[in-house]
Amino acid sequence: MFYILAIVLLILFLSAAIKILREYERGVVFRLGRVLKSTKGPGLVIIIPIVDKLIRVSLRLVAMDVPPQDVITRDNVSLKVNAVIYFRVMDPNNAIIEVENYLFATSQLAQTTLRSVCGQVELDEILSEREKINTTLQGILDKHTDPWGIKVSNVEVKHIDLPAEMQRAMAKQAEAERERRAKVINAQGEFQAADKLAEAAKKIEDYPYALQLRYLQTLREVSAESNSTTLFPIPIDLFKPFFKKEKE
Repeated sequence: MFYILAIVLLILFLSAAIKILREYERGVVFRLGRVLKSTKGPGLVIIIPIVDKLIRVSLRLVAMDVPPQDVITRDNVSLKVNAVIYFRVMDPNNAIIEVENYLFATSQLAQTTLRSVCGQVELDEILSEREKINTTLQGILDKHTDPWGIKVSNVEVKHIDLPAEMQRAMAKQAEAERERRAKVINAQGEFQAADKLAEAAKKIEDYPYALQLRYLQTLREVSAESNSTTLFPIPIDLFKPFFKKEKE
């Protein structure tokens, strides 16, 4: 009976003393309440039961979703913005000692920073310069999480939810901009056509017979159509060259 009890106690001791950490895990060990400077792992780790307490910390990249935040921009536009942040633990000891729950703390910091940064810029800047907003968020978060042993590698603004009336206003603005561009392009085309017509008029003025040739070409094009009756005017300018010859 004694041997069985000894074997059971030995098994319980070994199960409490032997820990296996995966490649991406590190162990922060507290010995009698004081943290050991060096972390444990990966692989087989042996601790002293009751005396030591091991806390596992993952070193993998964490993709954390930041829930939609109500934001009022600098030009007083209300909208909802959400984002995703990518970070990893670089110093497991600080991640456990400096903050109670580094995942929760990082999430709260990301939410408040997102509201603060988006509230300092105008709506057009949020929509057109999203990369600049991402860089600003990443710099602020990385600076504040550095004492926690956390490295924020990237921040991406995912979605910007605008009010319905603002969406309609932006749609009207975009439509007006398209109409303006179309009118400008049409005006440029008319201007270029006028230049070409002016050049053609100067050529015809220098060579009056060119007008006759153009007129005959027009007649041939009209006659090619399947029309039973064709009416066409005869400009008096066609006969001016003949009048000049008679005078000579």
